[in-house]
Amino acid sequence: MSVRILPDYLVNQIAAGEVVERPASVVKELVENALDAGADQITIDVADGGRTMICVIDNGAGMTPDDLAKCVTRHATSKLPDDDLLNISFMGFRGEALPSIASVADMSIDTCHRDAPHGWCLNCNTMDIRPSDWDTGTRIRVQNLFGKTPARLKFLRGDRAELMSIVDVVKRLAMSRPDVGFTLNNKWRFPKNQDRADRIVAVMGSDVAGRMRDVDVTSSSSDGLRLHGLISEPTLRRASSVDQYLFVNGRSVKDKVLVGALRAAYMDVMHAREFPLCALYLELDPRHVDVNVSPSKTEVHFLEPGHIRAFIIRALRDVLAKTMDTVSPTFGATKIPNMPDLAAYRVSHIQQNFDIPRMEQPLAVHSPDPKGNDDIFNGAVRRVMADIGVNSASHPVDAPLDTHPLGHVIGQLGNKYILAECASGLVIVDQHAAHERITYERMRTRTIRTQPFLTPVIVDMRAEDVTAVLTVADDMRAVGLHIDAFGDASIAIFSRPADWELNWSDLLRVIADEVRGTGHSSQLNERLHLKLANYACHHSVRAGQKLDRAQMDALLRDIESTPRAAQCNHGRPVYKIIALDRLDALFERI
Repeated sequence: MSVRILPDYLVNQIAAGEVVERPASVVKELVENALDAGADQITIDVADGGRTMICVIDNGAGMTPDDLAKCVTRHATSKLPDDDLLNISFMGFRGEALPSIASVADMSIDTCHRDAPHGWCLNCNTMDIRPSDWDTGTRIRVQNLFGKTPARLKFLRGDRAELMSIVDVVKRLAMSRPDVGFTLNNKWRFPKNQDRADRIVAVMGSDVAGRMRDVDVTSSSSDGLRLHGLISEPTLRRASSVDQYLFVNGRSVKDKVLVGALRAAYMDVMHAREFPLCALYLELDPRHVDVNVSPSKTEVHFLEPGHIRAFIIRALRDVLAKTMDTVSPTFGATKIPNMPDLAAYRVSHIQQNFDIPRMEQPLAVHSPDPKGNDDIFNGAVRRVMADIGVNSASHPVDAPLDTHPLGHVIGQLGNKYILAECASGLVIVDQHAAHERITYERMRTRTIRTQPFLTPVIVDMRAEDVTAVLTVADDMRAVGLHIDAFGDASIAIFSRPADWELNWSDLLRVIADEVRGTGHSSQLNERLHLKLANYACHHSVRAGQKLDRAQMDALLRDIESTPRAAQCNHGRPVYKIIALDRLDALFERI
């Protein structure tokens, strides 16, 4: 068969297979065009999940008759004035959306340029342009989606599922531009010039109010990196990543580097099967990120992904380390007075070292001793607490109430909770969760002990896997695993972290797969975290153990100066504060 050039209509339908996947894709492309046109109010109406009708109305700049005639021509765009694909500052730029949509549906466009006396209407089926009474911005109506390619209709889901996909797209666009108003089907409304925190509550739900933490970090280097937005406190989480909104230069993306950095930042304060909430905006030089990866423009490639990942992890961990300056809204958002400036945790997980201390006497759950031998038990508790640096003798218990954020010990409830009085009200501390966090943080600062092999362990791998593993060799050395190439298709392991019994060959292959897929690996970090977290959990003061006042006060003082102290390693809260006005309300003292 001879080579032939495909007709334009077929070329457009082929392109539509990449650009117009479902009704939500149409909404995304049309709304992004409206944003590029300078609109600050956008109305979207859909019928039957977008299958029957999609209408997008904006108050943007509009188009002239000449622009209207060109806009449905393939690769016609007004968004690359310098023809520079390395400096893209618009949401769209490929010139594929409108011709692709017109090739699979019935589409009409009403528009009016700001300087024109009246509007114009384009019927994309006949390409007829005629005057209209449209007087502001642009309206695009898409009807009978995939009517020209009916085979694709069977791949659409039900109307309700397609509508929910459209809602998700509109929410992401609304999160990217709080200054723009959005209305979907007259049901989902986001007013323009809305405060970002209020927009987040409108999108994510009322349960996030007062439980999101501000992030605003600018890189000290000359790369122009800035990360800002809000992240959830560790006790606020979801069962899926549905409420994770990530943006690069204002564009909503689904990027493995960003998702991996977010997961790594929360690793020590949230269970691995739970997901934090976030609205994070990364800004960088457009020349350092490639958004021209796919027609949907939801994927990006960074020039230096490792640098971006490290910057995000460091920024988020700094915020999560400052855990004592807010209080859970469960009992009222009362700020703790005289909060000391906690040292922020500024080193990535793989750069931390530890040396697990040897406990001479593991603690068991305490029950009252009828022979009055509680002093023996308390002595054992003191030895364990001192071994990780909690020294009750160094903490005075008679200072004024406003001296310490968590106040003074009142007593112990059920041998589980420490009750204390502070200037703000009543403090309730989970003694096991508090000691677990202290133990974990202290162990992170110890030195990793390594154990050399008598003869190196040789792991045979594919050449490309060897190359992938060697790119993270320095990271593995930081946690005690020393490796190097052994020929073109093997890795030699010279030493390993002491007390680690793992299948090293399987681990290296998993690391290779992860590096090849995402450019980095978190396998060793996660295993290190689990080892430390399990040790901290099993060698900390238990629920049910009786403590004397000095020991309880020592826990309070140490938790005040411990990074990320508001949560244990599993994400459970360490303390709660019931404000005095809340207590007054309970007893009708208003």
